[in-house]
Amino acid sequence: MSAATRIDLLDPADVAQMGGIEIVAEGVVEGFLSGLHRSPFRGFSVEFTEHRSYQPGDELRYLDWKILARADRLFVKQFEEETNLRAMLLVDVSRSMAWRGAPERLTKRAYADRLAAALGLVLLRQRDATGLITFDEQVRQVVPARVRAGQWTRLVRALLDTPDGQGTAAETALGRMTSLLTRRGLVVLLSDLLFDRALVLTALRYLRHRGHQVIVLHIMDPAEMELAGPPEVRFRDPESHASLVVRPRELAGAYRDAVDGEVAAWRAACRRHRIIYHRVTTDTPFGVALRLLA
Repeated sequence: MSAATRIDLLDPADVAQMGGIEIVAEGVVEGFLSGLHRSPFRGFSVEFTEHRSYQPGDELRYLDWKILARADRLFVKQFEEETNLRAMLLVDVSRSMAWRGAPERLTKRAYADRLAAALGLVLLRQRDATGLITFDEQVRQVVPARVRAGQWTRLVRALLDTPDGQGTAAETALGRMTSLLTRRGLVVLLSDLLFDRALVLTALRYLRHRGHQVIVLHIMDPAEMELAGPPEVRFRDPESHASLVVRPRELAGAYRDAVDGEVAAWRAACRRHRIIYHRVTTDTPFGVALRLLA
């Protein structure tokens, strides 16, 4: 696949027009992997299978005798315990995630769903047990981390079955996740981070203390970076419904400073607690976003 036809490098909104989450994610992952000279994650195998070739020392009771009889080759059944790591994807589906700054853009939620589906597919292909939690003011969907056949379909179904939510209570979802991750693993939070930073960082710090690798993907719409619009405009909070009439030109500088300050505060707090932080805008090609995690 040439760079010109790799959909993982195209505008996300254009890619989303090609089909549903499954089609988009599969195409993104195919393009993403074709552009790599090595695995983005430890232990990656393009040929995802429930079996692996027999190696000296493997227990004979795990041999698949049917494959031996049919193909005269030795394969052993590979079980979940042999996976590289356990990963949980935590996707914010609160009302603010349903926002977009322009009709031609994906909402933050739509972008996060497709990025999460693509990341989940990459992880599962390399036999990393992968699960999912969706949340707004409460946990909405929980898919425990597994690597068995059909797991990616379960992840995608959970995303599709979660409607756009209301408020946000990330600390509740993160608390629930700590009970699901009994072994050290990878935690990826996809959110616009429009909630109490101190409360969420407390939960993220706890996960780090437990030995998990934690990655925060701060999903933002490009329009959130700059205050623009007509001479006078009314802005409404999608969660609290509070509204305010402002003159964008008069507040543009202060707004930009406030946004930059908030991003800097998240980045500094995450770095201080050894949490990986990336800001990702919804016009970032999915393949570029995935490379941040490689």
